[in-house]
Amino acid sequence: MATYFVGFRGRVKDTGYVEGKNLAIEYRWAEGQYDRLPILAAELVRRPVAVIVAGGIPAVFAVKAATSTIPVVFNAAGDPVRLGIVSSFNRPGGNITGVSFLGAEPVAKRLELLLEVVPKASVIGVLENPANARADLDRAELQAAASTMGKEIVFAKVTSERDFDAAFATLVQGQVGALLVSAEPLFNLRREELIKLAARHALPAMYDLREFTAAGGLLSYGLSLTGTFRLLAGQVARILQGTKPGDLPVLQPTKFELVINLKTSKALGLTVPPTLLARADEVIE
Repeated sequence: MATYFVGFRGRVKDTGYVEGKNLAIEYRWAEGQYDRLPILAAELVRRPVAVIVAGGIPAVFAVKAATSTIPVVFNAAGDPVRLGIVSSFNRPGGNITGVSFLGAEPVAKRLELLLEVVPKASVIGVLENPANARADLDRAELQAAASTMGKEIVFAKVTSERDFDAAFATLVQGQVGALLVSAEPLFNLRREELIKLAARHALPAMYDLREFTAAGGLLSYGLSLTGTFRLLAGQVARILQGTKPGDLPVLQPTKFELVINLKTSKALGLTVPPTLLARADEVIE
């Protein structure tokens, strides 16, 4: 995840804050272990820091519970109003604002794109972390979409990296023909391991981030994390300049990237339809 902060630091620098001169950044990583988040949040509150950036809904809840005064800027999927994080998108109120991927986790669209490459797959595997706040919503959306398409869904649960082998055993037992990997910080942290497991089991897989496809995954469709971290940096800078977080509207990115790895498709013996290639934002050969 640290690589995404290159854009963050660059954007902050553009606004006059230079790390090591008039700005210090401290990092805390839960590495997919959500039970560590309250401890990490409490550490930052005790420092105390000027602003806390929280990545992911579980992190937002942990920080929200830890402080009602230190400004918080979040970067997360889900509806922050519905989840009780902010009062509204335009006027968040309180000490929290951020970047929301509301409607920007297009799980049904990912399923649709995956099936354009493997249309004969009748059973689709989904790798999910049930501890993720979006898990229930994504599961319901996928089941509805799969039903409309006449497909069956097999869910494999992962709450730590120790669960990967068992999850793939569940997928193999369910005779899945393709795999959709849910948007999940733990999966991003362990993306190389996931890509190797998908290749070992010859499973065409769809991911949420370009970084997966660049590392050897077949397909990805989602937002640019580098871009969203730049949006975060702009909000952090405004808070450092004196703007109250409750007065900063929650931002909603709208640009999605479709990335296809042709080398991986050839290794799997798949032919990507020319119509899909024409729609791709990037094709890796």
